[in-house]
Amino acid sequence: MKMQDAEDKTPTACCIFHIPKFIQMKKIPILLILLITSLVSSGQVRTFQGDESMLYAQTKQINQFYRRFNGEEDVTGKRLYKTDGEFHSQKLRNKYLNILFDLSSPLITKDKRDVFILDVNSKKDPLFLDFHANNWFAEVSSEFKLDGKQIHMILYFRLEKERQGYKWVLSNIHCNAFEKYFNHVGDSVSGENFLHPMSHELDFMNLRKMFANPANIGYYLEKEYYPDQLALFLKEYQDGNLKFVSSNNVKFHFFQIPNWYFEVSYFNRSQNNSGWLISNLVRVNDQEKKEIIRNYTHE
Repeated sequence: MKMQDAEDKTPTACCIFHIPKFIQMKKIPILLILLITSLVSSGQVRTFQGDESMLYAQTKQINQFYRRFNGEEDVTGKRLYKTDGEFHSQKLRNKYLNILFDLSSPLITKDKRDVFILDVNSKKDPLFLDFHANNWFAEVSSEFKLDGKQIHMILYFRLEKERQGYKWVLSNIHCNAFEKYFNHVGDSVSGENFLHPMSHELDFMNLRKMFANPANIGYYLEKEYYPDQLALFLKEYQDGNLKFVSSNNVKFHFFQIPNWYFEVSYFNRSQNNSGWLISNLVRVNDQEKKEIIRNYTHE
């Protein structure tokens, strides 16, 4: 469905310009009248209805993205409830789902988008998003200063239940500047950087070898160990070595729909296809979802 659907009911601006009587009575200079006429005819002065229709087409908040995805908001932006006739309506959802994608993304073909919408908006078994579910998270691109040097860092947040409500909590971070502390983690044994399997018979007296060179400590860790950068982040921050500078970009990762993963990003455009939109869409199984989560969150 084309996005112009949201504008079908928008009146077309009249091309005839009428000079109000009060202007005629005040005898405003003819040059000023011609200037106003020119602005209107050139489209620089837009009708209220035209601006309004664009606002309706933009998905301005993540909460609104949820409502539109689920069919819980009508075409004028009014919130719908279970008692409303259009609530979760298949027709309404179909209209919204078609405008919730970044239509310029090379990652989302029309065929893939259509299959996804058919899966989600099935008449027999429709699928909905749940804001309070734990299978989605936020990714915040941020800038910090570590020992006075500016570094880039990604913060991951999840919703957590708190008493009668919910709150966002920091679940993990990733920073390239911290990678140097985890050199050789998971690497195969190199040269003599290992503890002999009979070390226990010597009461591990050879531990001196293990701690001889800090750069090689990773060789002595189990292969299944995954670096916990969040712990390092907390240590550096609490010691005063790490200072927050700014957050630059936010995106959301969704794993709530069976057999699908999608990403939602914000697009600031002066057109209808803007706001919070699906910027990436991948068909995946449960195991692949776990791998994607681990790759993103480094957990």
